[in-house]
Amino acid sequence: MTTQDYHAMELEPKKVLYETKYVWELPVRITHWLIAASIAVLFATGLFIASPIVGPRGEAYNNFFMGRVRETHFITAYVFLFALLVRLYWFFVGNNYARSGFPRVWEGDWWKELFGQMKEYMGVTRGPVPLGHNSLAGASYFFFVWCLGFFQIATGFALYGEDNSGGFWDTTFGWVRPLLGGSFATHVWHHTVTWAFVTFVILHLYIVLMDVARFKNGLLGSMTAGFKFYRKGDLDHDRWLT
Repeated sequence: MTTQDYHAMELEPKKVLYETKYVWELPVRITHWLIAASIAVLFATGLFIASPIVGPRGEAYNNFFMGRVRETHFITAYVFLFALLVRLYWFFVGNNYARSGFPRVWEGDWWKELFGQMKEYMGVTRGPVPLGHNSLAGASYFFFVWCLGFFQIATGFALYGEDNSGGFWDTTFGWVRPLLGGSFATHVWHHTVTWAFVTFVILHLYIVLMDVARFKNGLLGSMTAGFKFYRKGDLDHDRWLT
């Protein structure tokens, strides 16, 4: 179905019938919320570690506030890491929607859908609604969540490993510090990239709420229950790694 056919269908004065389909499997939903919660906690604790605006009162031996903040930051980093690994595993073993939107940059149709989706969000054209992630969402997730996410893991655990020279994390990611120009430069990179996640979260929430209001497809609730509403003309064509 072309964009013109879909637009013509939108203008037809007939009753629109929606059906439901199970799209997001449980591991996808759980890792989604774990990653979202982890980003929020990591951002808040990371800001405090970088620039503590409040401090405990009294003698230092009676307080361990900064230590608890750092502890929370490190524990949450483990949650973020394991959630990403589980999601990566489910990318290969889950249903097709677990792989939807993957940036297939070697395919011309993917680029066509990408620019078409950009026009959709800018209000230039109206196109079919995909059941899974569209190409623009897939590209943004790949860059912001996966690429920058693993960059934050590498730089974060490289800094974490400084406290235990020769330990597991220092051995695994210690090479990152000299690569980026030393410990201080690694701190700066780690802190700076954090703000890219803020940009991603703002855009992600805006697009989700816009899709909920425009398409009435239960997008927001689907990441809790797993089901989405769909109707004739919605795209269900993502078959990468079937």
